[in-house]
Amino acid sequence: MSSLAGSIPVRLRSPPPRGGCVPTVEALRFGTMPTAAQEWKALLSGVYGERRHESPLRFIPSNPRCKLCKAPFRAPGGLLLRPFGFRPWPKNPNICGRCFTEMDQHAKRCPTPGEGEAVAGAEVELSMLFADVRGSSKIARQMPASEFTRLMSRFYDVSKEVLFAADAIVEKFVGDEVVGLFLPFLTGPDHAGVALQAAQDLLRATGHGGDGAPWAPLGAAVHTGTAFVGIVGSRGSSDFTALGDPMNLTAHLASQAAVGEILVTEAAMRSAGRLLDGLEHRHLSLKGHPADAVVYQVT
Repeated sequence: MSSLAGSIPVRLRSPPPRGGCVPTVEALRFGTMPTAAQEWKALLSGVYGERRHESPLRFIPSNPRCKLCKAPFRAPGGLLLRPFGFRPWPKNPNICGRCFTEMDQHAKRCPTPGEGEAVAGAEVELSMLFADVRGSSKIARQMPASEFTRLMSRFYDVSKEVLFAADAIVEKFVGDEVVGLFLPFLTGPDHAGVALQAAQDLLRATGHGGDGAPWAPLGAAVHTGTAFVGIVGSRGSSDFTALGDPMNLTAHLASQAAVGEILVTEAAMRSAGRLLDGLEHRHLSLKGHPADAVVYQVT
């Protein structure tokens, strides 16, 4: 077995041994092992990010590669490894789906806090971007269904292109809305700054900031907070997602953004190291949840 992409074990010829948690110095001193939740937190927070440079898969041609385990996606190496799961992950094709499969299996080998408890994630700080097509119902009434479908398909494609370029995980598309997650293990510690830049890029890519009207009128929101991130669901129907009040707050905030606006919480601005001076401030009550945000206009 070889440990790639941090502590994510990748089976090359033989299955990994049981008890695959990576012990810390304290664990070795006091005879304890990290729990599954602690291991997930370390993985998602990028604690093991430097180990990706040790991956032996980096020697197999050719680029582009998985950012975590360095598995090649292109021939000749990509053709050999693809049957074993080393293929671009749909939620972010810059990494391979095998890494997330192994991440879950690796964490399950760690002890859990309670007997029989299944932990498939952890609470970590991240930044979230929600963007939706404003007035989509009205737009749909004004054009044939096939034309509206092509419009939304174009919006999905452009959104994925922008978010993947920013190393975001496309959490989901819901009707006229896209949700992007910016996690430290992919974006680095400046996930808030990356999310804010991605929001601006997405609005520009949909025609905002130019002379004419945007081809997809968007409103967006960016927030930074601590949420549960991991694999949620039952057997045969699970998904990698984020849950918690920060996700709800960002969704509600995006619903308040006018066309061409990015509403950014003060938490995200502080995390990104951006100045609040000179920006329009709004105090909003989002279904009983007070929030302070600043308004970004794309020019």
